Amino acid sequence: MRITARYLATTGLVLVTTAIASPSWAANVDATSTIDTVTVYPDGATVTRVISLDLASGDSTLVAKDFPLSLDPSSLRVEGEAGAKLTIGTIDARPPKAAPPANLSELDKRIEALRDQRADLQGAVDSANARRKFAQHFAEASPAGLGEKGDARPIAEWRAAFAAVAEEIATADTAIRDAARKQREIDRQIAELEAERSAKPPSKLEVRIDVASAAATKATLRVTYAVRNARWVPLYDARLDTGAKDRKPQLELVRRAEVTQSTGEDWSNVTLGVSTVRISRGGSAPELSSLVAQYPQVPKPLALGTVSDLARPAPMTRQAQSLMPKVAEAAEPRERADEQQAVAEIGDFQATFKIPGRVSLGAAEGAKSLRIAAVNVPADLAVRAAPVMNPTAFLEASFKQADDTTLLPGKVAIYRDGTFVGRGKITASAKDDIVRLGFGADDKVRIERAVLKRNEGSAGLLVTTSRTDERSFKTTIRNGHDFPIRVAIEDQLPVSENEDIVVEMLPSSTQPTATNIRDKRGVLEWSFDAKPGEARDINFAWRVRWPKDKSMVIVPAGEIASHERGALPLPLAGEGRGEGSLL
Repeated sequence: MRITARYLATTGLVLVTTAIASPSWAANVDATSTIDTVTVYPDGATVTRVISLDLASGDSTLVAKDFPLSLDPSSLRVEGEAGAKLTIGTIDARPPKAAPPANLSELDKRIEALRDQRADLQGAVDSANARRKFAQHFAEASPAGLGEKGDARPIAEWRAAFAAVAEEIATADTAIRDAARKQREIDRQIAELEAERSAKPPSKLEVRIDVASAAATKATLRVTYAVRNARWVPLYDARLDTGAKDRKPQLELVRRAEVTQSTGEDWSNVTLGVSTVRISRGGSAPELSSLVAQYPQVPKPLALGTVSDLARPAPMTRQAQSLMPKVAEAAEPRERADEQQAVAEIGDFQATFKIPGRVSLGAAEGAKSLRIAAVNVPADLAVRAAPVMNPTAFLEASFKQADDTTLLPGKVAIYRDGTFVGRGKITASAKDDIVRLGFGADDKVRIERAVLKRNEGSAGLLVTTSRTDERSFKTTIRNGHDFPIRVAIEDQLPVSENEDIVVEMLPSSTQPTATNIRDKRGVLEWSFDAKPGEARDINFAWRVRWPKDKSMVIVPAGEIASHERGALPLPLAGEGRGEGSLL
């Protein structure tokens, strides 16, 4: 028979208290729980513990003392099954009281005996110090070179006196050092016993559940709660097969979840899942307050000796895949080992991946990487370069994101034809988005960029009215492959945000195939299919004109704010820069 109260439908009440005790009519029943299921979110986790026990007829209070201190008490929920009608009452989460050790008297006796030993050693130290002091005094008070009648002592007596004093001091020093070492060891033992003697702070949370059973029965309860100190981040493996004459390029994208947790409890042999839901953002959009436009208030002068509010500190705001060497065919056929993969449950608003089998992850054990999904898609290859920064040609594979599950942003390990070539990043991509991934340098495509003209001068008829800066470049691309390949070259045209500064691309330029790519103003692209062995030139020229009585600099968009705050301006485009500079 199923419990009549599901998710506290009977009482609708969760108590978090340290003062309210269970009802006097309920008998306490010790209960032990085990973790069965964990769902990890990018910013937390929900944990389900199972309690299986025999219940007597009547009212009982189940007391489980093995819950973590990090759980959110307001998230506690209970459901389950029983063989008789069972009603769930209140749920009470509280830290257990710190209890003194059971062998308190024995600990006191051991501490007392150690302190007596330390006192005895201190007496030995005091005696040795006195002996040492007497020997030093004897050496200082005795005449060094005279006998009883004032005549000189024999040299043998001098040596005997020196040896006696030295022996006494050495003996005393040895006794003092030995006693000090023993005292340090005793002090350490006393400190350990006193720490054991003191009441231990609770390391677990005590959860009490009031239940009422119509008859003696076996019951299984599932207690679910949320914890914050857990998370997962997406990782990816991108394995590109560049293809051949009889095989088109293919890309395998493996999705992984890297799970970490420091909840204070070990997840041992649990059913594990990861979800894309973010639980810390709340259920509603933020509410905006009104914005008021007004004249600034003039601060009132402060009395002498007071501290201005402006002087006070402002408040703080809130794997690599194993590379198997290619060998000749073996006598015995061998099969490639498959990596287990999660089962995806895709909804309209979230995706949950259930890891097959059971998983263990200890508290603060470190990260564990789990494979959750994989997809094989046809890839479009191209070579992309930005020779204004770097003349290297980079192989790029693009594909259409056809999975219903959004690709979350994360790090990606890049493999090209079975070889690890580096790491990159993947951006968030929804279904039908085009995803681009770089797969390292393509040394068979050579790119050279030459500066044809750098000229700063004046423009006007009889009277010079403005200044100009004119630049001209030529980029040469050579395809060294024995097959055609798509080539995309990017460059920058300065963008003016002032009507007095005029920028124009000159007619000698090869017309770009795309402008403002990736929504970045002035970023141009020339793309074409390069035939095997083909060499092609791209000409690019522009002119900037501005008033002669003003200075003009060209800065990257991200540095405009710092330039306006008074940072040193960059030189005119191309001035003072080496090869591969911005312009």
